[in-house]
Amino acid sequence: MTTHRALVLIAALFAGSWTLDACARAPEPALAKWKAGTNYQLLAAPQPTSVPAGKVEVSEVFWYGCGHCYALDPALENWKAEKPAYVEFVRIPVIWGAAHRQHAKLYYTLQALRRPDLHGKVFDAIHQQGLQLSARDEVTARAEQLAFLGSQGVSEKDFNATYDSMSVAANVLRAEDLTKKYAIANVPVLIVNGKYSTSVGEAGGTPELLALINDLAASEKNR
Repeated sequence: MTTHRALVLIAALFAGSWTLDACARAPEPALAKWKAGTNYQLLAAPQPTSVPAGKVEVSEVFWYGCGHCYALDPALENWKAEKPAYVEFVRIPVIWGAAHRQHAKLYYTLQALRRPDLHGKVFDAIHQQGLQLSARDEVTARAEQLAFLGSQGVSEKDFNATYDSMSVAANVLRAEDLTKKYAIANVPVLIVNGKYSTSVGEAGGTPELLALINDLAASEKNR
């Protein structure tokens, strides 16, 4: 082997070694700072989502009567305004019993009426004004919800038509089905792309939760 060829070979070996070393030192993905099983859970039974290709669904499972859900809501609203464009955010009202079903029906009525501005006001009415917006019987619950929405400018005609619509009924059934399929035991819970679940406590706080769901969403976008 000539001296020239030997030098070329040595240079190539050094270059290859540097490349491998650089790869070994490459920055770790964002999820590396989170611990699976501690900060978030991989769901035992992942569920399909309905978002378009290239989008990642982030869902909040909540209940209007939950104080922790009420406390988290303003932070989620702020996050919604700044979230990545590829993230589709949806809410799923948990359904464990009659009161939860009544609140779920109210939530989907607001969505069908295109009055998302009333979402926070429902929370305020329950947690600040002492209104239940639910009752032991459906007739009383409906009357309370009608009275509240009437005070917010919703006509009785629009309320009745929407409250009794097939779309609201179908959404309530789906929420009840997802409550079971996701095995929801407490709220609020954030579900990312039907695969991962996390919460304020698991993440370590509200700012950490928002950072974690961004990182989980980013990991799903790159799949």
